Amino acid sequence: MTPPAGAEVAALEPPAARRLLELWNDQQSAYVAHRDLRFDAMADVLRLHCPDDLTILDLACGPGAISDRMLAQFPRATAVAVDYDPILLEVARRALHRYTGRVEVHDVDLVADGWEEALAGRRVDAVLTSTALHWLAPEQLLRGYTTAARLLPAGGVLLNADHLRYDESAPTLRDIACRHDAQVQQETFAAGALTYSDWYAEAARHPELAGLAAQRERRFADRPPQAPASLAFHLAALRTAGFAEVGTAWQYLDDYVVFARR
Repeated sequence: MTPPAGAEVAALEPPAARRLLELWNDQQSAYVAHRDLRFDAMADVLRLHCPDDLTILDLACGPGAISDRMLAQFPRATAVAVDYDPILLEVARRALHRYTGRVEVHDVDLVADGWEEALAGRRVDAVLTSTALHWLAPEQLLRGYTTAARLLPAGGVLLNADHLRYDESAPTLRDIACRHDAQVQQETFAAGALTYSDWYAEAARHPELAGLAAQRERRFADRPPQAPASLAFHLAALRTAGFAEVGTAWQYLDDYVVFARR
């Protein structure tokens, strides 16, 4: 419920934001089997390929799940986390408070031209994203990859973790992956994880976040879900965007970590 106009709104404190981040991780694990293995694969690539003091661009960061993991694992790393959802941005700002001085959180619309200006010319060593870019239309995805390529130096990497669904050419695998998703969701929700919509309801119990709900609705009102792009499209788009080497760093059924090197 939005508080009355003029009423003082209680700030979302870091411990409450950390709890929401943990609930988000639990919720996402219902939709992404073995989700932690995605992040382990990402961390291995960074550890073996990038400098210890790398700068990470956390693209469509949500409440800060990637930044939280990577900043904890790489004590000399810094991160720039960007998103367009005002609720998730506020959770990320408070949940990542422990990394003050090593992380920036910015309000960025990846569909808008010039979104990279939020980085103020900063170069990054790695662009990481998870379960997010499927919201972009194909032409928007290509533009996003092209912008990311411009931000990276030679040798810099992009890692995109997401479901890339099987098409009609693999009907058996498509059926297995679909039934596996349903099984994981049933088990994880039964164990107490929130659904996606329930997580937002939980977030709205905090007056500061409830006050952002209308803004969130306005921002996404004209952005319907997109049909998922195939693995082949992602790889082709990355090559077109200027990446020299593309492939997959990890796969579990139709869940991938797509890799690209500048």
